[in-house]
Amino acid sequence: MIQGNIFRTAAAAAAVTVAGMAPALAETVKFAHWVPPAHTLTASTIEPLQAAVEGSGLEIEVYPGGELGAGPLEQYVRVVQGVADIVWGLQGYTSSQFPLTMVSELPGALPEGMTGYDMLWNAYEAGQLDGEFPGTVPLALWLSEPNIFIMKDVDVRTPADLQGLKIRVSGSAAAAAVEALGATPVQMPAGEIYNSLQTGLIDGVITGASAVGDFKLDEVANSYTLNAPLGHISFYVVMNKAKYEGLPAEMKEAMDSIIGRKLSQSAEEGWNARAASVIESLEAAGDNTVYTLSDDERAAFEELTYPIREKVVGEVGGEDVLKTMQGM
Repeated sequence: MIQGNIFRTAAAAAAVTVAGMAPALAETVKFAHWVPPAHTLTASTIEPLQAAVEGSGLEIEVYPGGELGAGPLEQYVRVVQGVADIVWGLQGYTSSQFPLTMVSELPGALPEGMTGYDMLWNAYEAGQLDGEFPGTVPLALWLSEPNIFIMKDVDVRTPADLQGLKIRVSGSAAAAAVEALGATPVQMPAGEIYNSLQTGLIDGVITGASAVGDFKLDEVANSYTLNAPLGHISFYVVMNKAKYEGLPAEMKEAMDSIIGRKLSQSAEEGWNARAASVIESLEAAGDNTVYTLSDDERAAFEELTYPIREKVVGEVGGEDVLKTMQGM
């Protein structure tokens, strides 16, 4: 009997040891976004994140094209409420929630030679943006390539060319710039641009060149102006905070190996590469106008858009945030 008890005790101890060595059970998290799978987001951001957690037991299941909810403006709410575990979105769509983050989008805010993701993480890691991301953990924060004018039947060379026109913008920063240039800003999600430009609801768009390819805007636009001081667009990938903190150690370690500046760099470089490819294709097509403003022509726009930066920064009390973003 005593020998039997010894065997049972040893077996139980061995079972505990094996259980302790066993990997955590597999877990799946839902990543929701509202664009097609072929969008730049997939290769630049989602796939690197999936690759980083491979083998940890964590699987990232992607729901593209609004499968978990069609409205891109509600992305942040979805992740906070747990409809999705991870979401991608634009701060500009809900600008009032991100007044300090939006400082990064303003014309002239990004110093020459600096990356947008470094700007945003400088401020976030300093604790200056904490209040703008409640209930979530940012996995990536970055800026788009420089905004350009994407127009239908209008060539933009001077601010006067924009007088009275309706220009689509993604958020408050671009809206302020458009107003300064004498045009009327119209805010709408990117998915609505194509029809709005085609039907004449808007005359043009301010956004990055990558959007031309991702949303097929070259089918409805025919004039593009580069090198105007129009700022950038900010993006986020965030995860439900409780979900992140509840991950087993091995899965959380795998996530931590890429989130932050590393994933943000991959995303931003993907956007920039896509933009360069699109511009090259537009120039090669020969059936539209692609024009780069000279330094003198750009200066005429700067006179109107740069003062907007100082005005907006002052209104939101973002002077210290901008300095931190710029590494000052």
